[in-house]
Amino acid sequence: MHLDELEKSFNRALVLAFSKKKFLLTFPILVLCGVLVVFCRAIAFNASGWIVMSLIFLSIFLSSGILLSLGVLLIRIYYHEVKNLRVHYKTILKRSWELIIGSSYLSMPILLSYLFLWVIFGLFMFFKELPYVGQAIAVVLAFAPFLIILISILLCIVNLALLFFVTPSIAFKSDGKLNISHILSKIPKNILSSIIFLFFGLFPLVVTVAILTLAAVLTGMSYFIANHNLSITLQWFFIMVPYCALLTPSLIFFFNFAAESYNWLNKRD
Repeated sequence: MHLDELEKSFNRALVLAFSKKKFLLTFPILVLCGVLVVFCRAIAFNASGWIVMSLIFLSIFLSSGILLSLGVLLIRIYYHEVKNLRVHYKTILKRSWELIIGSSYLSMPILLSYLFLWVIFGLFMFFKELPYVGQAIAVVLAFAPFLIILISILLCIVNLALLFFVTPSIAFKSDGKLNISHILSKIPKNILSSIIFLFFGLFPLVVTVAILTLAAVLTGMSYFIANHNLSITLQWFFIMVPYCALLTPSLIFFFNFAAESYNWLNKRD
C-alpha cells in the first residue's frame, strides 16, 4: 500500500467515526464497560496487591468480550457507509445478532487463561505469608510472579490483536455462522503490514486514553474526597461518563480502521 492509499483509508475511517447514530450506539456500551471497571476498582479499595492487580486485568478481559461484539456491529455499519448503501441499524443488528452473541465467546479462552494465572499467583502469595520460611520462598521464587504478570500483560496484547484483526473477519462473514477455524485462517500473515495498520488504528485511541487518564488521575489527586469508599466510587463513576463520551469517537475509528486493514490485507492473499 502506498502512503496516499494509507492516508485515504485513515481519513475515511476518521471521518466516518464522527457519526451521531454510531455515537449513540457505542457510548452506552462503553459506559457499561466503564461501570465494570469502576465496580472492580471499588471492590479493590484498600485490598491487597493481589486483589487489586487481578481485578484490573479481570475488568479488561470482561470488557473486551463486550467490545468484540460491539465491533462486529460497527464494522458491518461501516461497510454499508463505505459502499454508500442505506444504513438501517435495526436491520443490521437483526441480521448480525447470531454473530454478535457468538463473537463474545471468543474472549473466553483468554479470560479462563488469566483466571488460571490468578489462582497460581495466589498460591505464591500464600507461600510468601508462611511463618519462618515465607520470606525465603518469596526471595527464591520472585521470578514466578514476574512471569505470571508478564504473561497477563501479553494476554492483554493478544486480546487487543483479537479486537483489531479477528473482529473484521467475523463481521464480513456472509453465511451468518461463526466458524473459529475460518476466523483463525483469516489472521493477517503479513507481519510488518499488520503492525503498521495496528499502530495507526491504535494511535488515536492510545493518545485519547493517555490524555483522559492523566486528567482523571490529576483530578483524583487534587479534588477527590478520599475518606470513604462510596464517595470515591461515585466520583470515579461521574468522571467515567464524560471519559467514555470523549473516548467514543476513537473507539469507533479503531474498528473502522480495522475493517480497512482487513480489506487491504486480504487483497494481498
